[in-house]
Amino acid sequence: MAEKYSRATLTRNFLKTITRIKNPDEMLADAKKEGLEKTLGVWDLIILGVGAIIGSGIFAVVGIAAAGGNSTIGAGPALMVSMVIAAIACIFSALCYSEFATMIPVAGGAYTYTFATLGEFMAWMVGWVLMLEYAIGFIAVACAWSNHLVQFLSGFERFLPAWLANPPVWLVNDPFTAAKLIDADTFVPRLFGVPICVNLPAILIVLLITAILVKGTKDSAKMAGLMVAIKLGVIALFVIAGAFYVKPENWTPFAPNGLEGIFAGAFLIFFAYIGFDALATAAEECKNPQKDLPVGIIGSLIVTTIVYVLVALVLTGMQDTSGSVPAAFLKAPMAYCMSIAGQNWAAGLISIGSLAGLTSVLLVLEMAATRILYAMSRDHFISKRFQKLHPKFKTPALLTWTVGGLAVIGILTLNLDVAAELCNYGTFTSFIIVCVAVLILRKTDPDRPRPFKVPFSPVIPVLGIITCGGLMVYKSMQPSSSALLFPVWLGVGAIIYLLYGFVKNRLNENRIHNEKVAQRKLEIKR
Repeated sequence: MAEKYSRATLTRNFLKTITRIKNPDEMLADAKKEGLEKTLGVWDLIILGVGAIIGSGIFAVVGIAAAGGNSTIGAGPALMVSMVIAAIACIFSALCYSEFATMIPVAGGAYTYTFATLGEFMAWMVGWVLMLEYAIGFIAVACAWSNHLVQFLSGFERFLPAWLANPPVWLVNDPFTAAKLIDADTFVPRLFGVPICVNLPAILIVLLITAILVKGTKDSAKMAGLMVAIKLGVIALFVIAGAFYVKPENWTPFAPNGLEGIFAGAFLIFFAYIGFDALATAAEECKNPQKDLPVGIIGSLIVTTIVYVLVALVLTGMQDTSGSVPAAFLKAPMAYCMSIAGQNWAAGLISIGSLAGLTSVLLVLEMAATRILYAMSRDHFISKRFQKLHPKFKTPALLTWTVGGLAVIGILTLNLDVAAELCNYGTFTSFIIVCVAVLILRKTDPDRPRPFKVPFSPVIPVLGIITCGGLMVYKSMQPSSSALLFPVWLGVGAIIYLLYGFVKNRLNENRIHNEKVAQRKLEIKR
């Protein structure tokens, strides 16, 4: 019987309460009782994984990783080695995610796994960090999608109206970005003297993605499949067509900046792999999670690694990356290389591929954010209303529209340069926690069936902790305000838990306690 809650005090009982774990059997029972519809197969998972991973990274980050930028050195042709190193770093965490996802196939991902091993408070904090990773990442990618759309439309200025080919700055940028672009001669509407800047394309794509997700995860996977097919087709076009313009002399020196350049490239390209962990949040919607989830997670990483290495091989063969490179190469490397090769038609198709890539990333990120919040609602951290499923589509419609609405507010108000950097810390934190959680559950619940087991444990989880922790430390040593803001984000999350989450859970325990007391009284009277 649940203990009756009085108030939160820093006592032994309080500490015992916040470290109380949720039994995986209870999680599975909750999911079976009021779970999401199971519609995803192994190919759906691979498509969603590839859709989440291959996005703006392959279309933009590879240029900086190869040639270097303002604050980093490049790997040169050795970028393909950097990509393999980054993939290996991801594999350690991916194996840990796979063990958990097959053992506890319920919505929530790292949040759920933390609740089963480290207790209530740490689960809330991981959920809070995952919101940083997925929700703000979703907003940042929506704005990147808007930038790519504007760039794509500008190529049709001879055929489109001027307002569409070159839309006003205040209609395609958030307030912080627009402030850097607006000068005294630029018209911007004002309300009470305050400039009005609205990133309209970003808002429209968020609303469209939200509507698709409300309709159903299966339909979302179909759309993601279409987007994945387009971007893989475009990348294949670049690799095949670009191979005819490769100059082998551009591959020497192979590593112009030595090991330092290779590891700097691995650090940058690591973020192009992020997204596979979102598959774990959809575990509850898998038809056969024990078999399909490990294949989906590992398979998507293998596919994307092969794609990335082929792109790096052709890209560094077409452009000498051992010295300075044009700014256009850093912004859109594949499109730039095809342009200088005289293949402008291919450059245009690559722009379409980048839009398709970002669209599929948006689908998976918003889906992951809603599934984590759905799990948190089930655990009484947020309103139970968000658990309600659409009567026809069997999706958390209210929660999905809420996430979409919050994303629109974020697009209108956030400084995305700083917010996007914070996502990196959220990713590293969740990867480390999952690796730690695997080791804990191996000790606390060794007899639980594990359809997939991390091989060579504890070596693999420890390597995951070391690699992700090392990259996190490396990032914190770079000059950035995000290194200071991340602890602030954690502090705000802890305060919200103490003032709201902790109290809400104890009140729910009181309700259960009172119901059991009332039930016992009825039994005694009978």
